[in-house]
Amino acid sequence: MERTVVRCAEGHVFSTASFPMQQAERLGPGRLVRCPKCARLRSAVPVTLERQ
Repeated sequence: MERTVVRCAEGHVFSTASFPMQQAERLGPGRLVRCPKCARLRSAVPVTLERQ
């Protein structure tokens, strides 16, 4: 199963196995997921990894 690296609204970065509706571009990139650091549902967006 593919994992997605995301950043929650509080700034915590973590990976998740399920990032619902990744393909629904019209709804925007943010989704509600449970952050393991805050232990709350937070808006999260995928992190784009840049290579240097």
